[in-house]
Amino acid sequence: MTTVDPAARRPTPATAPRRPFPVPPAEPPVPRLVAVVWTLMVVNTLGFTTVAQIIPFPRQVGQVVTMGALVAALGLALLLNPRIRIRPTAYLLFLTLILVLSIVSSLRLESGYGALFRCFRLTLFVTTLWLLTPWWRGDLRFVGYHLRALVVVLGSVLLGLLISPGSAFSGPDGRLVGAIWPIPAPQVGMYCAITIGLCVLLWIGKVLPGRTAAVVAVPALALLLLSHTRTSLLGLVVGLAVAGLSVATTSRRARRAFAGGIAVAGGAALLFSGVIITWLARGQDADQLASLTGRANVWDQLLARPRTLDELLIGVGLTDKSYGGLPIDNAWLAVFNEEGWIGIVLVVAMLLTLLGVAVLRPPSIGRTCAIFIVVYGITASYTEVGLGDASPYLLNMAVAASLLVHRRNTSPEQPVAGTG
Repeated sequence: MTTVDPAARRPTPATAPRRPFPVPPAEPPVPRLVAVVWTLMVVNTLGFTTVAQIIPFPRQVGQVVTMGALVAALGLALLLNPRIRIRPTAYLLFLTLILVLSIVSSLRLESGYGALFRCFRLTLFVTTLWLLTPWWRGDLRFVGYHLRALVVVLGSVLLGLLISPGSAFSGPDGRLVGAIWPIPAPQVGMYCAITIGLCVLLWIGKVLPGRTAAVVAVPALALLLLSHTRTSLLGLVVGLAVAGLSVATTSRRARRAFAGGIAVAGGAALLFSGVIITWLARGQDADQLASLTGRANVWDQLLARPRTLDELLIGVGLTDKSYGGLPIDNAWLAVFNEEGWIGIVLVVAMLLTLLGVAVLRPPSIGRTCAIFIVVYGITASYTEVGLGDASPYLLNMAVAASLLVHRRNTSPEQPVAGTG
């Protein structure tokens, strides 16, 4: 009987089968209802202004619809994530700290019982975003959800313009507003600018076909111009410039688009300088332009208000973003008034973290879109509010945060149209 040396049974290093590198487990598919939840979040942040509507309904009905959309979004998010699994993200950590600060400052009731309701709404808003974090995977999925929701919103504005131009231009100084849902002109401009910017960047990244991008972006540009929203136009230009420069060194298409944009802008400035100046002036005289349409007067009154130490530190609680019956129209002063210097520090830390993470990421279309969104929000914050309370701006920042989470695999980015 022959014996076999046990050592001979062991495979030599040359013949031993190589153990493959560990492969990360595949991510579970994203339920289609996630897109529904995101759409409901967009509905919740729709503004409401007093204009001539095609089918008039009171503000209370609008509040019921928007709040009901948020409650429905939270309910669907709990249905999709019953075990309440969350994915840590610095953006939502800072947003949660802002929420806690808002509750603490609002409990003193300096801004009335309405502050508690706004805290309740912000709580639902932040909670819903936390429940969606398992599907934040660093791909373009939420960009697609956001773009489709914005296209529907802008479609309603365009439909209102076609049905009743008189109602559509019933905003202040004849600016375009929503005639079906009474969206204020600045918010129309913001939706247009975000839509245009994302379409352009997705086209540069070869994610969105040129024809599709043009079909969406060109009407959005027309609506932006009709809304006469100078802040949105400035934010769009600055955001695209910074985002374009961030990818210009690695993308020939981006360099060509950037150079073409400069050439078109320069030619338009030479040929249509009078029209551009008239549009920018918006029928205002020198005094109105100097006071930023009266905003500077409100800002001076707000800053001159005597405040106690705790009001300086944590503010007076969530308000309707007005002071003395007039809108504040500045995100930083609104945060200072409502959440004090601590709120300012938290908002600055939140924005710098998003921007810093985006800059440190390797070049990609997702990184470029995130930079555009954050830079746009910072630019628009000078004459818009929404960085310290549930708003479209925080929802935009959530899209940027979803693009910046660490990806567990190196598979190609999901197409914008994908929802499966």
